Amino acid sequence: MAREFKSMDGNNAAAYVSYAFTEVAGIYPITPSSPMADYVDIWSAQGKKNIFGTTVRVCEMQSEGGAAGTVHGSLSAGALTTTYTASQGLLLMIPNMYKIAAEQLPSVFHVSARTVATHALNIFGDHSDVMACRQTGFAMLAEGNVQEVMDLSAVAHLAAIKGRIPFLNFFDGFRTSHEVQKVAVWDYDDLAAMCDMEAVRAFRDHALNPEHPSMRGSHQNGDIFFQNREACNGVYDALPAVVEEYMQKVNDRLGTNYGLFNYYGAPDADRVIVAMGSFCDVIEEVIDYLCAQGEKVGLVKVRLYRPFVSAKFVEALPATVKKIAVMDRTKEPGSVGEPLYLDVVNALMREGVIDKIVVGGRYGLGSKDTPPASAFAIFRELEKDKPQPEFTVGIVDDVTHLSLPEDADCPSTAAPGTIECKFWGLGGDGTVGANKNSIKIIGDHTDKYVQAYFQYDSKKTGGTTISHLRFGASPIRSPYYINKADFVACHNPSYVIKDFPMVYDVKPGGIFLVNCQWTPEELAEHLSAKAKRYIARNNVQLYTINAIDLAREIGMGKRTNTILQSAFFSLAGVLPQEDAIRYMKDAATRSYLKKGQDVVDMNHRAIDAGASAYQHLDVPAAWAEASDTAEKPQLAGNPQLVRMVEGIMQPVGRMEGDSLPVSAFADHADGQYALGAAAYEKRGVAVSVPRWDADTCIQCNNCSFVCPHATIRPFALTEAELTGAPTHTKGIPAKGKKAAGLTYVLAVSPLDCMGCEVCVTQCPTDALSMVPVEEELAEQAVFDYCVDKVAAKPEIEGTSVKDSQFKKPLLEFSGACAGCAETGYARLVTQLFGDRMYIANATGCSSIWGNPAATSPYTTDANGHGPAWSNSLFEDNAEFGYGMLMGHEAVRREQAARAEAIVLAPDASEALAQTAQAWLEARDSADESKTAAAAYIAELEAVQNADGNLGQLARQTLEHREFLTKKSVWVFGGDGWAYDIGYGGLDHVLASGEDVNVFVFDTEVYSNTGGQASKASNIGQVAQFAAAGKDIKKKSLAELAIDYGYVYVAQVAMGAKPAQTIKAILEAEAYPGPSLIVGYSPCEMHSIKGGMKNCHVEMKHAVDCGYWNLFRFNPSAPAGKKFTLDSKAPEGGYREFLMNEARYSRLTREFPERAEELFERNEQAAMERWRHLERMKDLYAES
Repeated sequence: MAREFKSMDGNNAAAYVSYAFTEVAGIYPITPSSPMADYVDIWSAQGKKNIFGTTVRVCEMQSEGGAAGTVHGSLSAGALTTTYTASQGLLLMIPNMYKIAAEQLPSVFHVSARTVATHALNIFGDHSDVMACRQTGFAMLAEGNVQEVMDLSAVAHLAAIKGRIPFLNFFDGFRTSHEVQKVAVWDYDDLAAMCDMEAVRAFRDHALNPEHPSMRGSHQNGDIFFQNREACNGVYDALPAVVEEYMQKVNDRLGTNYGLFNYYGAPDADRVIVAMGSFCDVIEEVIDYLCAQGEKVGLVKVRLYRPFVSAKFVEALPATVKKIAVMDRTKEPGSVGEPLYLDVVNALMREGVIDKIVVGGRYGLGSKDTPPASAFAIFRELEKDKPQPEFTVGIVDDVTHLSLPEDADCPSTAAPGTIECKFWGLGGDGTVGANKNSIKIIGDHTDKYVQAYFQYDSKKTGGTTISHLRFGASPIRSPYYINKADFVACHNPSYVIKDFPMVYDVKPGGIFLVNCQWTPEELAEHLSAKAKRYIARNNVQLYTINAIDLAREIGMGKRTNTILQSAFFSLAGVLPQEDAIRYMKDAATRSYLKKGQDVVDMNHRAIDAGASAYQHLDVPAAWAEASDTAEKPQLAGNPQLVRMVEGIMQPVGRMEGDSLPVSAFADHADGQYALGAAAYEKRGVAVSVPRWDADTCIQCNNCSFVCPHATIRPFALTEAELTGAPTHTKGIPAKGKKAAGLTYVLAVSPLDCMGCEVCVTQCPTDALSMVPVEEELAEQAVFDYCVDKVAAKPEIEGTSVKDSQFKKPLLEFSGACAGCAETGYARLVTQLFGDRMYIANATGCSSIWGNPAATSPYTTDANGHGPAWSNSLFEDNAEFGYGMLMGHEAVRREQAARAEAIVLAPDASEALAQTAQAWLEARDSADESKTAAAAYIAELEAVQNADGNLGQLARQTLEHREFLTKKSVWVFGGDGWAYDIGYGGLDHVLASGEDVNVFVFDTEVYSNTGGQASKASNIGQVAQFAAAGKDIKKKSLAELAIDYGYVYVAQVAMGAKPAQTIKAILEAEAYPGPSLIVGYSPCEMHSIKGGMKNCHVEMKHAVDCGYWNLFRFNPSAPAGKKFTLDSKAPEGGYREFLMNEARYSRLTREFPERAEELFERNEQAAMERWRHLERMKDLYAES
């Protein structure tokens, strides 16, 4: 049967097949599975029909638990229902999975298998989530590549319908889920032909319906539960035959040989690996190589993992096998082996096979790359008479010594003739998007097979990305990183300066393209001696291109991706140049039309320019013997922190974390890291940074107030400090009586700046302008001097916009997107209370930029104090923060009991008793408790060596002296957490009356998972899961909290009214009860015209037109003043505001009539909300 070929990733393939069999989809966003649900939502909005002739009803719920409940209910009512999830999300569905399976309901859960968070969050792939579901009663079907996802997802749905058992259909997250391949696609007519419609009818007939009523979900006692539970055995016994039946139907149509277990390799193999998932393709490549060398090796690929049919497994094993290595992509601490290993051992015993040596290995946790070298190592280990019974591959375990040695120079096993390319980009520069277009162009317009995979660091927009592209005449089954490439491109010049390991992946004679503004001589200065030697000794063809200036000239700002994509096609010669240009322009039109024709035209000009803008450089022969002259700089600071920076942060930052051994983490086994590491990064990724014009500066400090990354800061220097500063330091007399005699210096860190331009946009006197970073590098010394040597000036620090910025920010240089609004709020809170803060941070953007491992942007003050930060989960963040408060206060109560005992102690001095009593009276006040604690500690230290009870009380108190000062507990998170999945917990914590402060960064969308709609999304907003525009108005979280009457509540927008933002934060923290601040946070996902440099301008527009309202509700304020409406009446321009953001304007192009209706409703709702707030103001003024 001939099928159409298309380029797509695993998520797309699973969604495509699932749509055919789905009537209802209960969904909730989670990386890396969200794209499946998004595809289904888009197709439904477009009117695509499933095999039953209807469109899928997509139901976005508030959590994965809610989605599973919806699936359960929909199935109970007789609709074929599907969901898509991973990791913690899948675990939240487990209670319902037991029910769905036991009630024999034919659902399919498609899972991009992902790591479950343990000592750290990891959004990448392994099998720890699906393995947690193996006793739920779901059948479990595994796929190893995109084509298998396309083919076998159909088996999952078909077998679920006929076999009456739900399926968990899984494939490797961020490998198979996001790997683009050219695959043969099902025709829905063929899927319909295989579907057992009688079984569908039987399912509907058995569904709950008042016209033939029945009951499910009874309660049973110990007398009958066991027997009833065993009654399902026959259904599970019959299921494997149903799966085989549909696999055979697929085989008959496609010419494949899918089975419950598939063997690959020598028919008389003596060494065999057992595995499932994408590693199987790697193993097959290695088997082909070894068998060609005469070795007898093989692979048993597990497809149906549950039910695990032991007889079929043994049948798949060659009779000649002597040694078996079972590979698990999960870790089960404390067990005698991982799950698949235990199943294999049990299956062999059950079938009476006792003459095999079976060992177990772990691999690929958290998407650890597993290249051919790992497969070679396993087969080499199996050659031994006594292979290691437990081992790991892909890492170096120099602590417990479980890892197998691997040869980095092992033979290449990729298909002959495969062209391999790598592109090093900066998150948000369009490199990944351009490469997705490139691979689709090659796949859709040539007869070549293609593969694309995208590797990311742990930062948001602005992080490092590596695109791995392969194409060739033969099928590609290489699910591992490219390390010998025909073409490597560096899209950001900072990577050259940092000596990222880019050029070392170029094959001899291959091409290395560098995007930079440098002359050949300047490039030579920046290349390391090691890089030069490699280039010269391997005949690497060196090219440069200045896409940075070219993009500016064309009008594309910092987005160089289209120019560089065009250069790639020109240099690589994959397609005739005229064809490549035409296909690129067609792709650009499809990709950017939603942003407007002017954006399309700019990209077309960039394509034309990039095709010839590069130049070839002659490599001097002397480079072959180049040697480094510069010594490695020695880092100053806390020795423990410096060790962590040098041992972990710096290699990870260079994308060399894969090479770190287990011992590097011996001191961090529990996942705890020191604060302040981000200050050592100095990434230098901005190509332009702000320059300060001291002559026009009015010292308002707005620039510092809005800077998302704390890279521009005001300092006040004494005469002595100014004398010791770098000679080129610019300064002007500081304004204000308290600053008399001080010199004002506005310092910029060019190596930490992200180049967002927010500071320039907000400067009222044009005292800042963007210039090439090279022109400002000397200013780094000024910034470093001011941070390290200039003392704090408490006399000029305060709580106004200006004065607050003289306080040291305890959040700096985060991995947030350039222009991020969230970090501005969080940084401001740390400036006000950071030395005594606890932060419970919900999973989401703010946890990703807030705590990348060993790279903390949260830092400490001169006393070593700073925010104590932690992340629990997505859904429980409010409860987690509440627990922090409860735990801290529990220890403080013990301290209070000791203080009370000291007050009454007969041998306590009068001074000691008085300071103890003073602390007891002041302990609930932050500032007063700090002062009282200092005096109390001094008296305690004087008696800590005394005998008897008094000395013991003093020692016990001093052992926990850090609990004497009142701390400030803050709960940070985004709108997806606060409005949706975590709302129940948030509501409970606010209702508790306890002193917990909550700050919600409201981006009106699930930003971290790719831009899905939440209950914070507004009418007419286009987002994932709202492809046709959201048609329900935004939830009023603030008003729900006000209704309690004893919760402090504020809505703020720091770009609209900075003083109101500070006032709200101060009032919230001072209020002795729960507080909630909701901060409007424009996001990259909004696609604001002009980009995120206009973030704060857009906040002001939102408030001025009435889209966002500013107010404060303070229960402790006097009667008549409890509610303050801080924003003015809407002044018009509402529709203009909506059309300034592509999240709204795109709806006018895709659904113009619906756009008009929804935008009108959006504005009406906003005006009614304003009138409602005015009524609230009047109501509280009277009370």
